[in-house]
Amino acid sequence: MSGNHNHSHVPAGTGHSKRLWMALGLTASFLIVEIIGGIVTKSLALLSDAAHMFTDVTALAIALAAIQIAKRPADRKRTFGYHRFEILAAAFNALLLFAVAFYILYEAWARFQSPPEIQSTGMLVIAAFGLLINVVAMFLLMGGQKDSLNVKGAYLEVLADALGSIGVIIGALVIKFTSWLWVDSAIAVAIGFWVLPRTWILLRDSVNILLEGVPADINLDSIEADLKALDNVTGVHDLHVWSITSGKHTLTAHLVVTTTDWQKVLDAAQLMLAKNYQLNHVTIQCENAICEVGHIDAHQFKQTSETHDDA
Repeated sequence: MSGNHNHSHVPAGTGHSKRLWMALGLTASFLIVEIIGGIVTKSLALLSDAAHMFTDVTALAIALAAIQIAKRPADRKRTFGYHRFEILAAAFNALLLFAVAFYILYEAWARFQSPPEIQSTGMLVIAAFGLLINVVAMFLLMGGQKDSLNVKGAYLEVLADALGSIGVIIGALVIKFTSWLWVDSAIAVAIGFWVLPRTWILLRDSVNILLEGVPADINLDSIEADLKALDNVTGVHDLHVWSITSGKHTLTAHLVVTTTDWQKVLDAAQLMLAKNYQLNHVTIQCENAICEVGHIDAHQFKQTSETHDDA
């Protein structure tokens, strides 16, 4: 048995907690203003923006909760720790965004039939202020969205809300100078359709991790070919690659070898996987015989090598 252990229990997004708190404070404060403003001005586009602002607040709050929970160390019941909670949060945020988008589309259809009178000036002022808040929140979250699906979910919602604010500003100006009240509902619909594809991507990535699918940036066929290309390796089976959370990939594999110097094969495999695929948490087992049904011959000596970086 050989091991190369380098454990890191810091969950993705931990370094961005302060920025998340700042973004949460900004969005939560403005949410109240936008809801009141939407009701007073009777603007569906503004209320649509407020709805997205609400999901922003929820996403940020869940992101912070997920980071705190993910800090808990692994235990005898959850040997990989609590990192997966971040993905559950991201999936929940995606479902929440879907619900909001479909509600806005439904409400917009009803308003197309009978558009209410809208106070465009108040709508314009509130939307402009909202855009400023969103830009600041986006700036705070921009760095972390590449490291964490959870932070990415919050960033996407703030981005969607920023574009929504731009749409509301445009709608307010059009209504102010043309009195085309239907523009308000049209802007709300546009916001909904813009959000849906991005929400689907977030949900798809979250579900893939929850189903322990192969990470999008990993080519399983390429890994298998590179392992077979190693000296004295004649076969690869039981190859699995999955993610615990954002950026924390794990690999297990069985290698069929033709040498008794298995440690040399294990070292070569570990080096190749770390260098070519940034896979540093791997468990590799060498064996020199496979039964017809694909199981390891219990009479043959086996050697396992594990490297740990981030579980």
